[in-house]
Amino acid sequence: MKNTGKKFLLKVLLAGALFAGMGTAAKAQESPMEEDFFKIMRVRVPEGVLLEVGGLTVLPNGNLGIATRRGDIFIVENPTSARPHFRKFASGLHEVLGLAYKDGALYCAQRGELTKLTDTNNDGKADEYETVYAWPLSGNYHEYSFGPKIAPDGSFFVTTNLGFPEPWWHAKSLAPWRGWTLRITEDGKMEPWATGMRSPAGPGMVDGELFYTENQGDWVGSGGLWHLKKGAFTAHPGGLRWADQPESPVKLSHEQIYSKIDPRFDKNEKGGDVKPEDRKEDPAVTMYDMKKQLPAMQLPAVWLPHGVLGISNTEVVKIPEGHFGPFEGQLLVGDQGQSKLSRVVLEKVNGEYQGVAIDFRSGFQSGVLRMAWANDGSLFVGETNRGWGSAGDAAQGLQRLVWNNKVPFEMRTVRAMPDGFEVEFTTPVDRKSAEDLASYTVESFIYKYHPVYGSPTVNKEQLPIKGVKLSEDGLKARLVVDKLREGYIHLLRLEGVRAKENYYTLVHPAAYYTLNSIPEGQKLALNELSTRSSEKAAAPKAAPSKTTKAVASTAKTAAATTKATPAKEALTFNDVKPLLAKNTCLACHNTNKKQVGPAFKEVAARNYTNQQIVELIHTPKPENWPDYATPMPPMPQVPKSEALKIAAWINSLK
Repeated sequence: MKNTGKKFLLKVLLAGALFAGMGTAAKAQESPMEEDFFKIMRVRVPEGVLLEVGGLTVLPNGNLGIATRRGDIFIVENPTSARPHFRKFASGLHEVLGLAYKDGALYCAQRGELTKLTDTNNDGKADEYETVYAWPLSGNYHEYSFGPKIAPDGSFFVTTNLGFPEPWWHAKSLAPWRGWTLRITEDGKMEPWATGMRSPAGPGMVDGELFYTENQGDWVGSGGLWHLKKGAFTAHPGGLRWADQPESPVKLSHEQIYSKIDPRFDKNEKGGDVKPEDRKEDPAVTMYDMKKQLPAMQLPAVWLPHGVLGISNTEVVKIPEGHFGPFEGQLLVGDQGQSKLSRVVLEKVNGEYQGVAIDFRSGFQSGVLRMAWANDGSLFVGETNRGWGSAGDAAQGLQRLVWNNKVPFEMRTVRAMPDGFEVEFTTPVDRKSAEDLASYTVESFIYKYHPVYGSPTVNKEQLPIKGVKLSEDGLKARLVVDKLREGYIHLLRLEGVRAKENYYTLVHPAAYYTLNSIPEGQKLALNELSTRSSEKAAAPKAAPSKTTKAVASTAKTAAATTKATPAKEALTFNDVKPLLAKNTCLACHNTNKKQVGPAFKEVAARNYTNQQIVELIHTPKPENWPDYATPMPPMPQVPKSEALKIAAWINSLK
């Protein structure tokens, strides 16, 4: 009997060693993904038409207006049908990057002007092109202009790029009002509204208020969403060149910024310009720190962490009532580089906007630049990547995002609390998993405010979770968190929380809350909280007996021997695709070809060990890849176990 018992125990231990992770993996694979709820559909485009969409607007009759970077404007009849009809409405325009409809006319932002297009004889084509207002240009290639967005009073907002002269890493305002947001009335009067823009590709009106998204670059550590009040200064000092003009509402100067932060206009011994690089020895000055000294600075309402929720953030649109189920009233933000959408939920705390950003839908065929809501509740997505690069392979595209009316298990929103955060779910959670502190992690980090192109994450800190209180209906979890930090991004990961009905994992288990201000209010008492943690319960017990040790040692040896003989010759792309998608690797990398970053095969050719690849995922070395303009951001949030599996697959491509 003893011998039989030992054999049985050995079998159990071997089974545990071999299959310990398989149950979790199988369960995770069973959980639906974003594509199971939101389907990407192509809009049929006539042969030979290259859209390179720069602007989208839906007309009152449901027709779709499309502006292209090549200077054409199309009207699409029956745009959600199987056979939409394209009609060219206008042509010969200059790099149109926005389109709006008002009172029977279309308005677009060209490089140097706001233009009104009218069909006066009703033949379906614009026969009147009217300059509403023109702004100066230097001729620099990077002087894009975006908009217009129509304000409640009927005026128009346009945002303007800075130029990229030599050296390109110091963006500059080479002509008046570059790097600004401009308010323009229908009769052609212009009012400078705000500055600090670097590459403001995403202006948007939300409930009558103006917002815009900014791209990572010099003075901009990561992309983000800003609320644009009149007179605001947001990030880049380039536009302050014109702040001394009498009509400027901004009351800051270059000197005020440069007196606090070295602009790094350095020269080498030959008189050449020196590109600023991150100096780890310098104190990590943040935008929040600067605002304490310069109250006119407007902090991002929501940071969109670089390389996670985009690399080139674009348009922001509100999800209308009755659209996309539990997410109605929230915001979607496009991203050109990662060909994806993120979801943003704002709240006002102490009079200012802040909120949470969560991944939403990736996999578009080209870079997402513009969005517009169709009459059937689907979302038109206009795309382009010429000269800018994107995760999607195509150079351009027009697609629709369609909800299948099934509710995904997601964090619907996250709210700031005086002692932590409240997470609201789309469906009830499993109580046991949601009351387990081991199901949650919270960390905070931020970016530097400096003239370097982008920023690493700095001042990262894991935050202790003191307890959790679950609502009776299972739809809300109140997390009490120590060491909250104003001015920081707080990453909440809910890897262990499961759905009540089917024990699914969250479609997107990570949420990034920008905590500019901690709200006042009632804090929870400790006796109201669950403080149970399965991690503590799994702590080591008393030392095992000699017999148990011997059996365990035998099992360990047997398991190691079995592990050394893999079930497959090598991992396949399908094996790691869920991990690549989850950790946003596919947004910048392709298996075989150069994209935003090098191809995985190119990485494999460097002969890094698996461990070295893991280290480079967590702490990249851009100097290793000097031919790539966009440096890879640090990705410390990728779990080591997942990074090792990705690394093993990359090295299998040799």
